[in-house]
Amino acid sequence: MNRSKVLALPSIVIDDQGWADKAVRMPSPNFDQRADGVPIDLLVVHNISLPPGEFGGPYISDLFLNRLDYEAHPYFDQLRPLKVSAHFLIRRDGEIIQFVSARDRAWHAGVSVFCGKERCNDFSIGIEMEGTDDQPFEPRQYEALVALTLALRGAYPLRNVTGHAYIAPGRKTDPGPFFDWQRYQLEYRLAAGNRQEGGIMSDDLQFCGM
Repeated sequence: MNRSKVLALPSIVIDDQGWADKAVRMPSPNFDQRADGVPIDLLVVHNISLPPGEFGGPYISDLFLNRLDYEAHPYFDQLRPLKVSAHFLIRRDGEIIQFVSARDRAWHAGVSVFCGKERCNDFSIGIEMEGTDDQPFEPRQYEALVALTLALRGAYPLRNVTGHAYIAPGRKTDPGPFFDWQRYQLEYRLAAGNRQEGGIMSDDLQFCGM
């Protein structure tokens, strides 16, 4: 673990309206309001690539913004009925794009259950990692994910982090076997500890995807 690398993480601030100051803002229409009194206590990690296995290009954003050109690739035809979104997308180079305020309910989890609680969209924040089930993710993506997790942890009562496959077993497989949960957890703990000037921190945020 390169300590100086962790210390160089960007400091992200989530404002009172649920938007991250270091993220590119691309508001999606695919959201609704959360129910009153429901704490935002779960972070869900996904992966996505469009077309599958290809990175870069506008297609993920276009899908979340309801402007995907379905004729641009044969795979896109099956996506016509979808109205989906995530709160955040982390590109291969670490760029963060935000589509939905963290205060609102993005449509990312679908039919899902976490610890007996159904409808995970109601109480979760969804982060898409640009990637696939069969390729490693980039170091800059982990750096951005850790920085974003720290910011969201400071703004909301997050208690758990998990993957889409964990809350929708048999239906979803992401973020997949190449997502390094141990790296994510260790880098998060170290970064949180460094901000407290105490090294690796014993934080009560639980990582449930490993």
